[in-house]
Amino acid sequence: MTLSEYLSYVKNYHPIVKQANLIINESEAKLLKARGAFDPKIEVDFNKKQFKEKEYYNKLNAAFKIPTYYGIEFKANFENNDGYYLNPENTVPEDGLYSAGVSVSLLNGLLINKRMASLKQAKFFLNQAKEEQQILVNEILYNAALSYFNWLKTYHQNSVYKEFLTNAKTRFKATKRAFLEGEKPAIDTTEAAITLKTRKLNLEKSRIKLIKSSLELSNFLWLSDNTPVELQDHIIPDTNTIDNVDTTFNIALFNNANFDINNHPKIKSLAYKIKSLTIDKNLKLNNLLPKLDVQYNFLTENGHQINSLNTQNYKAGINFKVPLFLRKERGDLKLSKIKLQDKKLENEIAKVAIKNKVTAIEQELASYVLQNSLTTDIVKDYGTLLKAEDRKFFLGESSLFLVNYREVKLIEAKLKAIDLENAFFKTKASLFKAIVISINE
Repeated sequence: MTLSEYLSYVKNYHPIVKQANLIINESEAKLLKARGAFDPKIEVDFNKKQFKEKEYYNKLNAAFKIPTYYGIEFKANFENNDGYYLNPENTVPEDGLYSAGVSVSLLNGLLINKRMASLKQAKFFLNQAKEEQQILVNEILYNAALSYFNWLKTYHQNSVYKEFLTNAKTRFKATKRAFLEGEKPAIDTTEAAITLKTRKLNLEKSRIKLIKSSLELSNFLWLSDNTPVELQDHIIPDTNTIDNVDTTFNIALFNNANFDINNHPKIKSLAYKIKSLTIDKNLKLNNLLPKLDVQYNFLTENGHQINSLNTQNYKAGINFKVPLFLRKERGDLKLSKIKLQDKKLENEIAKVAIKNKVTAIEQELASYVLQNSLTTDIVKDYGTLLKAEDRKFFLGESSLFLVNYREVKLIEAKLKAIDLENAFFKTKASLFKAIVISINE
């Protein structure tokens, strides 16, 4: 199973990835809710009082309202009232009274109001959610990749111990045969047997590590119906992962010099948050204005005739309100400015932190390339020494002790090379996590 296939499964089926997608669904629901503040409304208010066979009043008030983006609301209304004790101001013509008009907030609430701010913020929250969703998916893919690299590491270690167990068995048989033929002392068979048992012990330890790493890897494998998958024994990692890790992480063409920090999902998320807080600040600033609401309604008893509406019959009103000290409004404005400034500072800090982290990772990767080259040469040289010592041993010119010593050094070098490769892969994953980029599927 290649790294690309594995990460594709994780991205498409892992429950946490699906959970991250719910963030967008939630933001879309909030946007729909905010748009609902501008839905036209039909209102019907009916009141009737009957007591001792006498109708006190019978009042019907039906209205159709259309709120707009700015602080303007259009309204059509129908009233039909009668009754023995009806309030005189509610008296209307026998067939009812029709009205059509508009209400406007001239100061506080004209250019920005709570429902307008909520809609704008909901749009920003949706965009912010998309960026945060990408960050969350990137995080789970990063953790999944680390599990894959650990699985690959334990698989390589297990292969090394298998290889040298075979060598130990061959050497033990040869030493035992030489002893029986009188060519080697008995102590050599004891030393060969100790080496063989040590190799078996190391192999068993590595086998357990491989099992544990494969089970850890299975934590990230799920089917489309949310069924967890357990990795089968015959499935092995791709031993040529180093050839395609850049392509899988989509970082093959990454260049720090051309890296635009403003397109980073973390920075874009903070930018949308700043825009949302700016809207909140503007709303708080608008609340410092006096509240001046005016309304004007044309009245007519002939609702089916539009030309019956004229300025002679109307109903108008003015509502004015302003706190004397504005302490609550000034306090809200000050708090909103503090939140906005705090988020702007966080944005600048995040930019510097991301840039420095990416630069450090690139330096680390460059170092690992050099270290891997040196380690490969060391392993090759230790292998050459072991072959030479092994040849001398069978020619009777060396001892089993020296052969085992050379072999231990080769094993240590190979294990160090595996650890170094694993660190290299982890750093590649760290770069993928730092720049938050979508993987190739």
